Amino acid sequence: MPSDAAPADWIVLKFGGTSVSRRNRWDTIGRLMRERHEGRGDEPARVLVVVSALSGVTNELQAIADHHADGDEVARRIEALVLRHRSYCDELAIDADAVLGERLAALRALGDDARRSAGSLAWQAEVMAQGELLSSTLGVAYLRSQGLAVDWLDARDWLDAQSLPNQNDWSRRLSVSCRYIGDSALRARFNANAPLLITQGFIARAEDGGTAILGRGGSDTSAAYFGALLQARRVEIWTDVPGMFSANPRAVPDARLLSRLDYEEAQEIATTGAKVLHPRCIHPCREARVPIWIRDTERPEMAGTVIDHRAATVPGVKAISSRRGIVLVSMETIGMWQQVGFISDVFERFKRHGLSIDLIGSSEANVTVSLDPSDNLVNSNVLDALCADLAEVCRVKVIAPCSAITLVGRGMRSLLHKLTDVWSEFGRERVHLISQSSNDLNLTFVVDEGLVDGMMPRLHDLLTHSGAMPVDVSEVFGPSWRQIESQGRPRRPAWWHGQQQRLLDSAKKGTPRYVYHLPTVRERARALADVGAVDRRFYALKANSHPQILLALEAEGFGFECVSQAELEHLFAVLPKLDPTRVMFTPSFAPRAEFAAAMQRDVWVTLDSLYPLRQWPELFAGRQIALRIDPGYGLGHHEKVRTGGKEAKFGLPAETLPEFIVAARANKTTITVLHAHVGSGIQDVKHWPQVYAQLVNLAEQIGTVAAIDVGGGIGVPYAPDAEPFDIAAFAAAMAEIKSAWPQYALWIEPGRYLVAESGVLLAKVTQVVAKLGVRRIGVDAGMNALMRPALYNAWHEIVNLTRLDDADGLPAEVVGPICETSDVLGRRRALPDATIEGDVLLIATTGAYGFVMANRYNLRALPVEEVLDV
Repeated sequence: MPSDAAPADWIVLKFGGTSVSRRNRWDTIGRLMRERHEGRGDEPARVLVVVSALSGVTNELQAIADHHADGDEVARRIEALVLRHRSYCDELAIDADAVLGERLAALRALGDDARRSAGSLAWQAEVMAQGELLSSTLGVAYLRSQGLAVDWLDARDWLDAQSLPNQNDWSRRLSVSCRYIGDSALRARFNANAPLLITQGFIARAEDGGTAILGRGGSDTSAAYFGALLQARRVEIWTDVPGMFSANPRAVPDARLLSRLDYEEAQEIATTGAKVLHPRCIHPCREARVPIWIRDTERPEMAGTVIDHRAATVPGVKAISSRRGIVLVSMETIGMWQQVGFISDVFERFKRHGLSIDLIGSSEANVTVSLDPSDNLVNSNVLDALCADLAEVCRVKVIAPCSAITLVGRGMRSLLHKLTDVWSEFGRERVHLISQSSNDLNLTFVVDEGLVDGMMPRLHDLLTHSGAMPVDVSEVFGPSWRQIESQGRPRRPAWWHGQQQRLLDSAKKGTPRYVYHLPTVRERARALADVGAVDRRFYALKANSHPQILLALEAEGFGFECVSQAELEHLFAVLPKLDPTRVMFTPSFAPRAEFAAAMQRDVWVTLDSLYPLRQWPELFAGRQIALRIDPGYGLGHHEKVRTGGKEAKFGLPAETLPEFIVAARANKTTITVLHAHVGSGIQDVKHWPQVYAQLVNLAEQIGTVAAIDVGGGIGVPYAPDAEPFDIAAFAAAMAEIKSAWPQYALWIEPGRYLVAESGVLLAKVTQVVAKLGVRRIGVDAGMNALMRPALYNAWHEIVNLTRLDDADGLPAEVVGPICETSDVLGRRRALPDATIEGDVLLIATTGAYGFVMANRYNLRALPVEEVLDV
């Protein structure tokens, strides 16, 4: 920037179409202008507000430009817009004739303009500019009526379009770029304006003195241009979400708010599909070092995303985004191999048609490129003309519609080994193109457009548990969209909050100690019992086999799923009169004797390979069985709990089913139940209907199936601010899919969901040690008592039960007494600074896969178990 550029004390605020289409939103705009001007919580500043057209108006103006040859259609649409703005004046209680008379007359005059019938580009630009001119005029009039001294500013007096190399006539008028480097003279002239201003986004002054427009998303860019020209304190983009997220929050509710980003990462996220911020607006602010704030008009008090040069450089994947409407152009010829200038000749043709290439993939005989859905591509027949030109030098194939899915973050190349589950997810689909950016900030996959909606939530979940996202998330991530949407809703605290003294008394009897709360178990059981579409519910015994839990669940009508002969014997010892048809035996690579024992008990026995049927046919001759299918993929919170796909040992591949059917029929073995279970900790309620539909298709090949078992794996909220599983949505999803195939009984096998939140692990503090800046709190429970953190990198809430009401202290690691580096129960836990030897720590949500996985490593004693029924 020029050395004479002294910072001007302006704050630029931009508001989109939805923000200017309601009276209460204009009240918010006025309040924010006052607060910024008066310096509430900050230094006082001058305020420039940039506005878009009313919601939907730009689309109508585009339709007028598109129908320029039809005078009647143009007139009809113009009159509808006149009526829309007059009605809005009534809502704002301002005089439409006094405020908008001249503007509406100018709009009508464009309908009679001699340039209309030919659809000249200059005429189109003037038509498209009317939305912002009208909305800004309305806003000034309304805010003045509310007592705010605000002036109207014509953006065309300050934003000048500039020519760029290789621009065609269309882009020089309808998708312009503007000069954004100002000087002290310009800023002095601008400072002569009133301190509170409203201007237009989207429009600028063309080089010939007429009107030009910036193209779609231009209002964000206008705000950035003004921010850079004025060297503003900051640019605030006000929209309907509080910032950028790790994925589109509307499609992925668990997407996390990105609290702070540097310009480069924000540019990548915006460019690769995030709709909250237009990609073009970041560059001017980056060059002028003007921070960008993204805020939510409905939640103005909430800190959103801050983009500036001070953001810490944190490696890891920050976001996954998608862009629709991608067009791939594949060019193939054997003659390109070692042919000098072939690529140049091909790319010259794209240049000739004003098309910008985004992604590139090449081989010895093929070059494939992607084109973003630019206005030039969408609004003209340029693609047909391009293909005709390219056909002169190669064979051309257009692949559309496609979508690009992009992972964004610093150091992508160093993260590849952590993304194996993401690769597997893409491996199940047809990927047309893979591209890694040269700046090591993104990795892009181009797939068929119809796949994106289903893939994005799964991919985000895989990324969350991959270890590829930043470790210290507090520096990068804020709350999830689900958490933001649920703010203000009452949430019932965990049961143990009301049992502090009782639990402290239990700890006096010895630790480590698991304590289970039976009312919580019953509550979860009854929630699942209310899912009417489910015909049978089998509790997965491996999650927690405590006798009192088994008795409680049997009383609630649950059956049981066992995976070993020992589990079967334990179950029938606790419940000797249990009906065997309420029990499933679903082992993995168990010996023949265990299958024989299960068949003798007459429980449901599940096979998941051909081996038992071929090697021990006498066990299953004339009997009914369940068959476990591998649907070809796994899901869950960690790679070690995903039980489907090539890397998992579980289930019969669907490709092998015909062979299994032949063997079963030859042995007079009837396949009565078809079963699949792909993993644990799943939150997406659409998963189980998908499994059901997949198994139904296979069941119809078999002909003898009466029941479909979609497995378990229902997730639970381990973090205190995590959202609970949406059981109502699950019930609705299961009812919908069951109604499509009501002839099959629907079975489920939950484990974790029923017992995880019922359990806590109590442990006593043994030592508190600081080493080289790391605070460690030692306890008498280690990875021998709770394996999940070491085995799955699992997160559990940890609190100091002795000092439950004390303030959080400095972050600490909670470690156990086992001689392993992995003996860490929790990292960066803000336990009270006053924590001392003898305090009792509570590790929450340990009712599932806690005691059942405990061991005597280092010859440490097993934890004690206790049950509360109050």
